[in-house]
Amino acid sequence: MPAPELLHLSSDSEFAELRIIPQHHGPITEETLKQLLKLPEFSMMMPLEKAIHTAVKDVNDLLGKSEGEHELVFRVAERRDGQVSVEASKDKMQASMTLKAPWGGKAVALQDVLQQLKQKNICMGLSKQKIEALLQSAGKLNPGEDISGLIAVGKPAVNGTHAKLVRKVPLARERLLQPQERADGTVDMRNLGSVVMVRPQELLMEKIPATSGCKGYNVNGDIIPAKAGKDVEMKAGEGTAVAADNPLQLLATTPGQPVEIRNGMQVDDVLHIKDVDVGYGNVDFKGSVLISGDVCEGMQVRSSGDITVLGFVESAQLEADGDITVSKGVLGRQLGGNELSTRLCAKGQISAQFVQYSHLQSVGNILITKQLLHSHSVTDAKLIVSDSSGRRGDLVGGWVKAEQGIQAVTIGATADTKTELYCAMKLDELKLKLKELEASMRQLVVAKLDMEARLRRLPPKAEWQHDNAMVEQVKFMLEQKHTIEAELAQEEIDTDLMRHNTDNYYQHNHMEIKRRMYANVEIHIGAAQHKTQREHGPCIVANQGAEVSFDYSNHA
Repeated sequence: MPAPELLHLSSDSEFAELRIIPQHHGPITEETLKQLLKLPEFSMMMPLEKAIHTAVKDVNDLLGKSEGEHELVFRVAERRDGQVSVEASKDKMQASMTLKAPWGGKAVALQDVLQQLKQKNICMGLSKQKIEALLQSAGKLNPGEDISGLIAVGKPAVNGTHAKLVRKVPLARERLLQPQERADGTVDMRNLGSVVMVRPQELLMEKIPATSGCKGYNVNGDIIPAKAGKDVEMKAGEGTAVAADNPLQLLATTPGQPVEIRNGMQVDDVLHIKDVDVGYGNVDFKGSVLISGDVCEGMQVRSSGDITVLGFVESAQLEADGDITVSKGVLGRQLGGNELSTRLCAKGQISAQFVQYSHLQSVGNILITKQLLHSHSVTDAKLIVSDSSGRRGDLVGGWVKAEQGIQAVTIGATADTKTELYCAMKLDELKLKLKELEASMRQLVVAKLDMEARLRRLPPKAEWQHDNAMVEQVKFMLEQKHTIEAELAQEEIDTDLMRHNTDNYYQHNHMEIKRRMYANVEIHIGAAQHKTQREHGPCIVANQGAEVSFDYSNHA
């Protein structure tokens, strides 16, 4: 190792200088020179790797040469102050700080941190405790070591919640499979309870308003706007009215049967019939229809409200603007040309215990609690074939088109009965609607900018504030601007919701088998197709990557 006296402090004490005469003290190596720098007086200084390499090369190159008789001076280490760096994340929602311990220089102080924060414009969400803790920890580091940690966190915006309509009364369909308990604790499977009726002033529905949300901010102090929730208008159908003292409550104004309509309720007169047969004739009633017996072959029942049948429907036609509920069974037979003798159409939901050889069509869900056999079912919502316990529910034969998905305990049969299933077939329609919404938004943005430009071009207010015609014109322009802004805000909410539904379309719309699916079941989910060749256990069947996938993970 070179003699310790060859290493000196520079005149300003900032550097370690190697003063060496190559002929007298060489040769040297980088390793021995670094050992020399570990002397107490220099150990806190930062070795300068490039200078050390140069010093060793130059000294060794001059060995045996006349130039090697002269003293050479190399600065091989230096004092270096501690360093602080602050970086914001890409989304500017977090900021982290890195502290590097000094090499014999000044440690980073709080003032240095504050100056760095100012330079990086990080001013919100700062934690004084975390900054002080990092400074304290940095003081225990060896020279040149560093430590990092999070020191600022922004506050994300909290989007508003959508308005909700909460129904406060039961519906006729909810009586299905809710038998009454006897005094001794047993259940009367034939008694489904009294007919649901309401009285004037009874609360039917309550609206939970949309919320505007809460603004957020990033670590630079930029405000992150919140998206307001989507509002929904509560509609008062016939026999109902919004409460005079509370616009969020919908009350009955007449006695009758409550019927759910789109975004509201109505109260219907109820027509009570024992049986609909040739003796009674077809039914076309403005209101709800309650049939305590059966709807017989060849008969037709039309209602502007709900149709509730406590018995059977056999080879008949039922059409309702509300729900159709059949407490027992729906029976039909196959006619020529693949037609079926029984047809149920509802703008609400269809519910029954047992259905065979029937055509079911609804806007709302179709709920079959026991068996759906060899039928044709079409719904804009879900088809569910299951009792409340999820233990029984057979879907066998025929075909189903349920846009929002299919749920059943068992699909198909051991005899490999052909069963066709279709769901999630309208993604292209959703994408088209999304494009239309985005185009409409662009038009509104252009209209808003145009109106703002027109307002900016107005002469100073002092020149026209006493001109009534001009004042009215400005008022009209401002009203137009506010109208455009309100429409734009609403379309932004609708577009975001539509984009979310489109992006997550196949996650939301799929098939669920609770027990098993047999062979010869044709599955269509969007453009993806699959025909089962074997039995499948409980699973979720979905469109994944344009192919039908079976996920058994949640049913192990």
